[in-house]
Amino acid sequence: MNRKDHHHLNLLCDVSELAALLAGSENIENFFQRTVEMVARHMNANVCSLYLLDEKSNELTLKATVGLNPGAFGKIRLKLGEGWVGAALEKLKPVNEGLASRHPGFKFIGEAEDTFDSFLAVPVQRGDEKIGVLVVQHQETDYFDEIDVIALRTIASQLAGAVGNARLLIVGTGQGQSRQYTHRIFEMTEPLKGQVASYGSVFAPVTVFDRSQNRSASVEIDPNSEYSLTDFHQAVRDTIEQLQKLQSRFAERLAESASLIFTAHIMILKDIRFINEMEKRIQNGMPVSVAVKTVTKHYIDLFESSTYGHIKEKANDVQDLSGRLLRNLAHCVQDDPVLGENRIVIASDLYPSDVLRFASEDIKGVILVSGGVTSHVAIIARSLQIPLMIANQPELLRLPDGTPIIMDAESGSIYIQPSEEVIRQFRSQKHDPIDTEGLSQAMSPVTFTRDGIRIRLLANINLLSDLALARELKAEGVGLYRTEFPFLVRSAVLSEEEQFNIYKRLFDEMSGREVTIRVLDIGGDKLLAYTDATAEANPALGLRAMRFLFRHHDIFHQQLRAILRAAVGAKNPRIMFPMVASIDDYQKARQAVYNCLADLERDNLSHHPKPSIGALIELPCVVEIIDALASEADFLSIGSNDFIQYMLAVDRTNDNVAQYYKPYHPAVLRSLEKIVRAVRYHNKEISICGELAHDPQYIPFLLGIGIRTLSTYPTFLPVVQKIISDLKLSDAKSYAEQLLAENSLIGTEEVRQRLAGKIFFNKTKR
Repeated sequence: MNRKDHHHLNLLCDVSELAALLAGSENIENFFQRTVEMVARHMNANVCSLYLLDEKSNELTLKATVGLNPGAFGKIRLKLGEGWVGAALEKLKPVNEGLASRHPGFKFIGEAEDTFDSFLAVPVQRGDEKIGVLVVQHQETDYFDEIDVIALRTIASQLAGAVGNARLLIVGTGQGQSRQYTHRIFEMTEPLKGQVASYGSVFAPVTVFDRSQNRSASVEIDPNSEYSLTDFHQAVRDTIEQLQKLQSRFAERLAESASLIFTAHIMILKDIRFINEMEKRIQNGMPVSVAVKTVTKHYIDLFESSTYGHIKEKANDVQDLSGRLLRNLAHCVQDDPVLGENRIVIASDLYPSDVLRFASEDIKGVILVSGGVTSHVAIIARSLQIPLMIANQPELLRLPDGTPIIMDAESGSIYIQPSEEVIRQFRSQKHDPIDTEGLSQAMSPVTFTRDGIRIRLLANINLLSDLALARELKAEGVGLYRTEFPFLVRSAVLSEEEQFNIYKRLFDEMSGREVTIRVLDIGGDKLLAYTDATAEANPALGLRAMRFLFRHHDIFHQQLRAILRAAVGAKNPRIMFPMVASIDDYQKARQAVYNCLADLERDNLSHHPKPSIGALIELPCVVEIIDALASEADFLSIGSNDFIQYMLAVDRTNDNVAQYYKPYHPAVLRSLEKIVRAVRYHNKEISICGELAHDPQYIPFLLGIGIRTLSTYPTFLPVVQKIISDLKLSDAKSYAEQLLAENSLIGTEEVRQRLAGKIFFNKTKR
């Protein structure tokens, strides 16, 4: 292979090969060895070595190598900072030397190696947690270049989770009652009604989701059951196979999941100590099920004793693993009662990460007994095309597992234990997917009002899988890419290299079009366990968005670097800051971008030199400083969902106050008009990317106050374009003026009802 063609970069970025190595390895050590062999082969290196850090001794130990003396395994120990290997981990930066043997910083280890002039080492890390170092070497001088560094950093980031878990297991090795649900058969002749948050229809059995449920304890096996050691080994093999299938399914559904999602489970099963401990107990007469629970409890206690939040989270993985082992041991036909294939999930509340995980299990639908259609859970469900409804019926949580339900997230109806006649009617109806081809043919690549005013239509992108639909429906660009969802998929912090690959694909697939990336909006219902974040009493007013990023500088700067690197060659890359509360917030965040640009220049890494930098207007406090902010920012966008929520002090997901969430409140309408007027005065672009952007009742008002760019989820683009094409801007301005003149909710509602349908959607006026 010609080393300069850099074909290996694509190979290393493909996690499927790592996943295959993990599946085929007999144990952890074998996985390490096969990994260094794979890296050496792809990078055409004479040597590849993996060193792990022992936190107790603060020393790096050689754990796997190809090209060095095999007798050096476990013998080479380097202090943190010692030699280039130790320096790479201490400073968390790559070391790339083209003439190593003549450099004073090189530490030659006679028992392990010959002289290899080219030396490249990259740290293996999760956030600021130091795990180890991956090294490649070559006999030729100046062999490794910038692309080699990127490739090795990519593979190191993908290895971080697996290696980190393995290290915990290596260092750390030295019956609850299942919750019983009240079963009650629902006999209802009329369907329940609910709000539709994500469209679709499905007929399937239900699973009630309870985050507090102990998964391992939910499987009860009689200790006197006669299971053998052979049965145990078969259960282990079956569990590994299931986990590999889950990983494959997850990666197919979510391109952002290009990491080993189920690494913790598989690495534990590959750990010889874990299996041996169970085997010993079984051979000494302990029932198989008891042996599984006893040993897994040790690992649960080990993880829960950690001071790191993301390590404590591993206890849940072990509980899940224990349950899977026991179910496979008992040849249970039912899947995990928490995540069930081909099921409708009913829950009181969900995190976006829960919905992302459901996608890997092929969940058919979700019913929430609380929440709102504008919640982040609803947003992600739409991207995953999972039907979702909100039904204020807490008794649904008492449904027995497996109860059949028809969930019609088109009409908003839920049928509990439907009759044969209802089932026949349901099956006779056509529930065809969206005719994207027909919609695409009907869409014009540009949008005009009836009197010829140009309006730009952009797409909100939640997941990379949304991009194909956005292109097919002729979106002019991306007005909002929500970056938090790839972070929520993982059990460890998303590395710069992983982000780079995601954002690069975003820019590549929307080549030649405007792309706006919103930096992390973490907080509220979007918590990252691995940042040691805790639930807050009032999360909407807590450590969220820019407040979170200002506290976690490392995460913020890694994301900015990844965006800037990925944007090379992009036509109009834009970085947008969420929840900006002051000019100071904006300036501080903008300076962070400038600092990252300087860092990348110093590191000689390719990057976009001058992205547009803007802010998302979501907080009412910005209204009174909008003139100053408009003069500072390159562009502004209005996030109407949160803006209305904060303006009216209404939790948009709270059923008790949902009736007070009124976008037509005079204070909301006048604030929006004031924002748009100030931004247009400074000749800056203003767009809107919240739910109002596709709401037929508000599009005329938005155009009437001067908005000329709307960004919405791709499926709404055809209807938005149709509304605009039926609309005369002169009528829209008159409508907006009349709404703004009203002082009461009753007055604005009367204007809407009197004018909206009459003036704007009367086709006879063409």
